Amino acid sequence: MAAIAWNQTDTPPAKAERAATATRLQSIDALRGLVMLFMLLDHVRETWLLYLPVSDPVDARTTLPALFFMRITSTLCAPIFVALTGLSAYLYSQRHTLAETSDFLLRRGAFLVLLELTLVNFSWRAEFPFHFVFLQVIWAIGLCMIVLAGLIHLPGRAVMLLGLAIVGGHNLFDGVSFAPDSPMFIPWAILHKRSQIELAGMVVKFNYPVLPWVGVICLGWSAGSWFSRLAPEARMARLMATGAAMIAGFVFLRAINIYGDAPWFTVPGEPIRTVMSFLALTKYPPSLLFLLPTLGTGLILLALFERVNHARITHWLSVLGSAPMFFYLFHLYLLRIFYLTARAVFGTNHGDVFGFDSLGWVLVFYLALIVPLYFPTRWFSNFKKARKDIWWLKYL
Repeated sequence: MAAIAWNQTDTPPAKAERAATATRLQSIDALRGLVMLFMLLDHVRETWLLYLPVSDPVDARTTLPALFFMRITSTLCAPIFVALTGLSAYLYSQRHTLAETSDFLLRRGAFLVLLELTLVNFSWRAEFPFHFVFLQVIWAIGLCMIVLAGLIHLPGRAVMLLGLAIVGGHNLFDGVSFAPDSPMFIPWAILHKRSQIELAGMVVKFNYPVLPWVGVICLGWSAGSWFSRLAPEARMARLMATGAAMIAGFVFLRAINIYGDAPWFTVPGEPIRTVMSFLALTKYPPSLLFLLPTLGTGLILLALFERVNHARITHWLSVLGSAPMFFYLFHLYLLRIFYLTARAVFGTNHGDVFGFDSLGWVLVFYLALIVPLYFPTRWFSNFKKARKDIWWLKYL
């Protein structure tokens, strides 16, 4: 009778814990869904403005301001994806043993690397056999998960300190490089120096050196304890305070111009380009000054999504964020189909590529894609939840 009375008048502890976990996951999925929309905008830009290449960091002297700030929005994507991967892994570990968590990270990491080498790589150029292999964000996340599978057996404080040391200190190695014939050339390209090699008639480009991303996933794992040990209000306050501190730290370090990225400069008579120079940060690999504001903004957004957890926009975004790999693959192939169709129908109009003449049309095309991408993603998300008996769906 006591158990029945408890069920009728209050929430059992186990049920309350499950409800809290669901709340947290919706805010995490909503943040992931938001940055996926930023990613979509960047990939639409790449598809239709291929004739306007954007350097890394973006050239503040020559790039159109509108194009610059469109690109800047996408800088949130990779840091938040990687950090949320670490955070989600920690939450997974709260329902599984460390051995089970480690095994899952190993398997899913290897699966992501395989996807990058096959389906993802094919989506960029639609050619087979491959002449180019781009090792990008999915590759980096996969390798980070494999590394994290071993690191989670360390004490939690050690994982956090390692993450801080890598994120804060990896720029000390920016001047280190190896000749292409050195046995260290490929390992260093994987870890820290964006490079390319020729292998079996293919050009392999290491676009996402993984060392700083390992630091990010470690910090994401470390932040997971905030979700398991802090009450919601305390957690939101810590997310906001930490995010604000990271952004303030970025402003200070960037202003003194001595560490963390290439120096910024002033452009006389063009204050907008001076601002652009201040914000032009290195992504490949991500510098300390790249990671501070992007991760800081991610923490603030996560706190805001927790605060408006029951809002309709939070739910809509969480649908996109609940099936990220499906959305990622689906939108890449859809964009490639659109591009190849347009090129076949209209031919090339900017050198050897087809592209829009106006940035405005890029935005129109982007906005027109959101709803058509939402419904297939929602279908797959529901299908994955309903068919837990299909083991491989959890890897997507």
